Amino acid sequence: MTPNPYLSPSERLWKITQRVLCWLILIFLLTPILVIVPLSFSEGSLLLYPMPGVSLRWYEALFSSEDWIRATRNSFIVAPLSTVIATVLGTMAAMGLQRANFIGKSLLMGMLISPMIVPLVVVGVGVYLFFAPYGLTNSYMGLVLTHAALGSPFVLTTVLATLQGFDSNLVRAAYSLGAHPLRAFFTVTLPIIAPGVIAGALFAFITSFDEVITTLFLAGPQQVTLPRQMFTGIRENISPIIAAIAAILIVFSTALLLTLEWLRGRNAKRAVRVDSST
Repeated sequence: MTPNPYLSPSERLWKITQRVLCWLILIFLLTPILVIVPLSFSEGSLLLYPMPGVSLRWYEALFSSEDWIRATRNSFIVAPLSTVIATVLGTMAAMGLQRANFIGKSLLMGMLISPMIVPLVVVGVGVYLFFAPYGLTNSYMGLVLTHAALGSPFVLTTVLATLQGFDSNLVRAAYSLGAHPLRAFFTVTLPIIAPGVIAGALFAFITSFDEVITTLFLAGPQQVTLPRQMFTGIRENISPIIAAIAAILIVFSTALLLTLEWLRGRNAKRAVRVDSST
């Protein structure tokens, strides 16, 4: 990159310092990932460097373990269901807050996003005490509802941000042409706010898939999810199986984030084409 001739020496030094700091922070954040992934291919039974050899034995042990298979299956049951509920509730709440103006709107907004702020231990205790009389502890339903409550604030905030640039005249035009409110939402509103809805849904999915604290309070032996199984494995016996599942989760999370960025880029290109055509 050609240096800007209009910058003073002190400004150039500051820009170089900023870049160096950014790279150092990036390396600091990526180092745990770069360390754990090679250890998943270790031939030894300890998470140590240097590795005694390279092997797939821990991936084979992972896919042949009934406990890990059950935990993975439970995570892929709970996370999608809670994501659907969180996406529907978060989108509906965002639409209502965006359209309505009333006293206490800010207070209601704070209450809706409180699961993002309140410590998860407090949430876990409160949910357990509330669900216990209704028999929702040690059940999939209790986990799904709790994870949906934790994920819905992410949907709410992302959809609200998308609605800031939404032109409500488009909906009025659909109404004037005889469209039912539900049809107007699916044909006019939803395609425009889809990037925010998808981003919120992905964040809700990751939140549910990664949640362990509330799961410790609510899940029984048959509802153990992948993060809880990892927590149990780390507490009782640190095995390279943990590194293997961590490597898989890193790849899975990266794929989700890349999908989100691809959808954002696609929507941006579509918006540019629409602007150019008009």
